[in-house]
Amino acid sequence: MAKKIKQIAIYGKGGIGKSTTTSNLSAALSELGLKVMQFGCDPKSDSTNTLRDGKYIPTVLDTLREKSAVRAHDVIFEGFNGIYCVEAGGPAPGVGCAGRGIITAVELFKQQKIFEELDLDVVIYDVLGDVVCGGFAVPIREGIAEHVFTVSSSDFMSVYASNNLFKGISKYSNSGGALLGGVIANSMGTPYSKDIIDDFVEKTHTKVVEYIPRSVTVTQSELQGKTTIEAAPNSIQAGVYRALAGKIADHTESKAPTPMEVTELREWAAKWGDYLLAVEQGKVTSQGAAI
Repeated sequence: MAKKIKQIAIYGKGGIGKSTTTSNLSAALSELGLKVMQFGCDPKSDSTNTLRDGKYIPTVLDTLREKSAVRAHDVIFEGFNGIYCVEAGGPAPGVGCAGRGIITAVELFKQQKIFEELDLDVVIYDVLGDVVCGGFAVPIREGIAEHVFTVSSSDFMSVYASNNLFKGISKYSNSGGALLGGVIANSMGTPYSKDIIDDFVEKTHTKVVEYIPRSVTVTQSELQGKTTIEAAPNSIQAGVYRALAGKIADHTESKAPTPMEVTELREWAAKWGDYLLAVEQGKVTSQGAAI
């Protein structure tokens, strides 16, 4: 019997650190001896850069535009510690659906049975989470990814994007779609960041998988075109990413979240806004309680 490949999808608002987190996760999983493929599903096609010294790779859609037929091996490139890197790509600017690259790439790899051929242990889909439209929802809707994780900071628009993702997961949860593994809390740099995220996951009946602090080590590493795992392997930040990788590797049970409606989410955010203003003005001295 063929071994079961763990397929996970990492979603998150653009600019929130989703690809940074994903690449460090891939690097840390590879250190555990797992065969990993990172599947970039953002039209910017920059998911795997830090696994390949900052270098871009030809995308699936770009290659298809040049050739009538494409072998999967033509668009798979090796990165740090043997990680297989793929970028789905997007359409020409102003033309077509930005999620089409995901659909096309997934179909290509399925037809050619590439995951089985490479004997992969883990496939990680790095997906833009600003909008959960048809193309970007493919890993969820089709059940391609078994477990979904969202990267979120305590900023409202990041939480809003995560809540939208929860709605997409809930919609397809009864028809074989992927389920939520949890929230990866990123850029935890202020005293209240953790409190806001903790309150959000409590309200939506999910959980935080790992808290990732804001760190200059990440910036330094990316300026070198590398992950923190590769550029600063002995750093505290690398240890955090390794802890996340251990939890993801051991993760087996995901579930449908309970997203907030827009009105409820706005009211929740407004209460936190009022609370933080009161703290800043010195009207409140204690922090840490959910509101």
